[in-house]
Amino acid sequence: MATNALKATDGFTRLGPSALAIAGYGGAFFCLALALRSIPVGAAYAIWAGVGIALVALVAAVVYREVPDLPTLLGMGLIVAGVVLISLSAN
Repeated sequence: MATNALKATDGFTRLGPSALAIAGYGGAFFCLALALRSIPVGAAYAIWAGVGIALVALVAAVVYREVPDLPTLLGMGLIVAGVVLISLSAN
């Protein structure tokens, strides 16, 4: 949410999207801090980054019509696979 709002801030010159981006990042870091109570930092950050990449790409494709090409999709697939491997080995 925050990353896609960041694009709409127009360099933080638009108040609404700027507030949404700042609040979104604040909420994301708060949730990450809560997750770190029970998940190792490496696994938590890998999950956060991997899921974030996939969701930002999905929202950008729908909202901004920025449809990823095949190499981009393959790269994101590799990132997701890496996140799964890290998550499985974090226990």
